[in-house]
Parts: sequence; C-alpha cells; structure tokens
Amino acid sequence: MIAIIDYGVGNIHSVISALNKLEIENILTADPEIIKDADGIILPGVGAFRDAIKSLEDTGLIPLIKECAANGKPLLGICLGMQLLYEKNFEDGEYIGLGLLKGEVKSFEPYISKDLKIPHMGWNKLEIKKDSPLFKYLGEDEFVYYVHSYLAFGDPEDLLASSEYDIEVPGVVGHNNIMGIQFHPEKSSHTGLKLLKAFGEMIK
Repeated sequence: MIAIIDYGVGNIHSVISALNKLEIENILTADPEIIKDADGIILPGVGAFRDAIKSLEDTGLIPLIKECAANGKPLLGICLGMQLLYEKNFEDGEYIGLGLLKGEVKSFEPYISKDLKIPHMGWNKLEIKKDSPLFKYLGEDEFVYYVHSYLAFGDPEDLLASSEYDIEVPGVVGHNNIMGIQFHPEKSSHTGLKLLKAFGEMIK
C-alpha cells in the first residue's frame, strides 16, 4: 500500500485517481501509524514552497518522513513534493527543505531567455539519463506535462531524466529509495501512468 501524505497542499485527487486506475492500493493519510506500515510514500504538492513546508511542519510528520526515508522505504515526491526533498528553496525568500536530496531549488528566471515564458508550462520530451526501475515501461519519444516556475539544482548523479527549456530541466531525480518527479505524472497521459505503475511495483 502507498501512503499519500495529507498535509493540505497538493494535487491529491488526481494522483489518487491515477493510482486507482492502475489498481494500486493507496490511502490519503496523516496518521503516523498508517505511514509507518505503508510499503511506500508519495509526497504531493502544488503551490508555494513556503506554504507547503509550513503545512508539512504543522502535521508533525517531518521526523517520521525522514525516518522512513532513512530506513529505505520508497518515497516519491511529485511536483512541489519533489522540490520539498531538497535542502533549500529560494522562492520568495530562503527556506529549509527536507534535505533528503542534495541541492537547492531556484527560479528559472536568471537562467533562460527572456523570450521564454515563466511558468514553464506544457508538454516536453523526456530524455532518459540513467537506468531506473521507474522507467521500466517507458519507450522512446515519451512526453510529459510540466507546470512550474522553479527547478532543482542538485547532484548530477541524482539526475535520472530531464527535459529542455533553454536549460536542462530535471524531470526525474533519485538517490537510492528517494525519488522525485518535477512534472505531473497524473496529467502526463500514458507516460505518467507508466511511471506510477513502475513505482507501484517497486514497493511490492
């Protein structure tokens, strides 16, 4: 079973719908005991980092999430949930993240042409950089749907797949059992479903 962390911020219902379509057992919860017993964790997220990290702090679940991660439980951050995995975020200030992945999250603006729009929104080709169990069902010419204004600058060793938007955009990252997807798999048609299916199989 996958525990989807319920902290009041997230693209929760679309993720649940995608997992249900794949017949992957899941539960939306903030119950520590359920999270401890779950086979894997999904950390969703949409909106501002400051609000998200505060909401997560208010649940009191951050130490438990870190404990589960340290114990090897598969953890998947989606969109803002991926950005929460990093050490720092510079969205309208400077904020401390979960620190489960090395690196920082910064605005696109200084790094791309002024001709390009922010947020980065739309379909982009996903370029696989490294083998990962998440890519079990992916083929060539896979396209995914992004909506974001900030991107991760992390350890190059953790970059599993990327897209181009004037610069290389980390699309999928991972280090051991900690994984993150910047785009919206639940809105990325068959490609997104294939990624979620692979994650579901990783926790069995």
